[in-house]
Amino acid sequence: MSLGSVVHTTPVERVDTVVIGGGAMGSATAWQLARRGHPVLLLERFEPGHTNGASHGASRNFNTAYADPTYVGMLAEAVPLWRELEAESGTGVFDQVGVVNHGPNQAFDDVAQALRSAGLGAEFLTPEAAGERWPGIRFDGRVLHNPDAGRINADAAVSALQAAAAAAGAEIRHGTRVLRVEVLGDDRVRVTTEAGTIEARRVVVTVGAWTSGLLSGVLAVPRLRVTQEQPAHFALRGAAPQEWPGFNHARDTADPRYGYWYSPVYGMYTPGQGIKAGWHGVGPVTDPDRRSFLPEPVQLAALQRYVREWLPGADADAIEPVSCTYTTTVDEDFVLDRVGPVSVGAGFSGHGFKFTPTVGRILADLSTDAAAAPPRFALSRTPNAAPGGWLARG
Repeated sequence: MSLGSVVHTTPVERVDTVVIGGGAMGSATAWQLARRGHPVLLLERFEPGHTNGASHGASRNFNTAYADPTYVGMLAEAVPLWRELEAESGTGVFDQVGVVNHGPNQAFDDVAQALRSAGLGAEFLTPEAAGERWPGIRFDGRVLHNPDAGRINADAAVSALQAAAAAAGAEIRHGTRVLRVEVLGDDRVRVTTEAGTIEARRVVVTVGAWTSGLLSGVLAVPRLRVTQEQPAHFALRGAAPQEWPGFNHARDTADPRYGYWYSPVYGMYTPGQGIKAGWHGVGPVTDPDRRSFLPEPVQLAALQRYVREWLPGADADAIEPVSCTYTTTVDEDFVLDRVGPVSVGAGFSGHGFKFTPTVGRILADLSTDAAAAPPRFALSRTPNAAPGGWLARG
């Protein structure tokens, strides 16, 4: 090196807590940390409003049909937290239009009992009574109506969470891709981004379909299956929006009537777009960076057949496919845990969005030593034999 040469080094940025991933769960975590007074930096790879992950779109079911006490407790906590977010952000995100669950399902009685014990509504209706009340749906057997359930606007929720987090002091950076996470000590983590290096006391990772790749060599995450799911919006056929609750339709796999079904069906009215309906977790396995975003034609045709047979208030031929990713564990339970200075939240797809503010609270607790997550969601758990409730997409 000559005496006149100058070495330029990029300074290392130091912060208290970094949250990696600015979808619903990461944004909720940043909100919870910031409102408690913790300095927090939220890093999001993509720009606002992107459609690359699982938190975009205007509608998710807030379906309360769970019997497991862990999930029921998280539901009961989520309702007031959604209302707190609305109050802080000035944005409406949760419409309590109710959800109707029907079709062959032996868990209905247990679900109703668990919800009533938690102070959440549950009532049974005959298919005839339900059909008079909601004529856009043809009902299959007795109907479990959950009036405290409803619909979450996913796009509005993520924007509101980030706005509330920023108002409480969080810094939010979009367009910042994280390349690597390295643990340097019990309270020291290096985060390498395309723009530079950050050192933090704690890191929370909520990157959905990119979780296994980013945390490879950092900590052992249960196997996460990433699929490209293809629900669709169908145009309304005369039914007014107020006549559409969210809905979940179970099946009996031994009954030939359901022979063309790929899974149970979920759906809801999406304001301005029509009736959303979809199969649950049966899309092709995908790389989140190499998705086609195109519907699988055989599954799509079966979904149109379902709409013709079971949703008289929707037009099966006026269709707009939707693409999103599912990231799920083997048992469809979440991953919420911490090892050293790294906390992780993953595996929410299919039923997690309704729990967003509760998940944010749990991850904030983990990263600040306030409390541990429920054992059901531990990194080292043995997969549960059955999911915690009737898990249907929202």
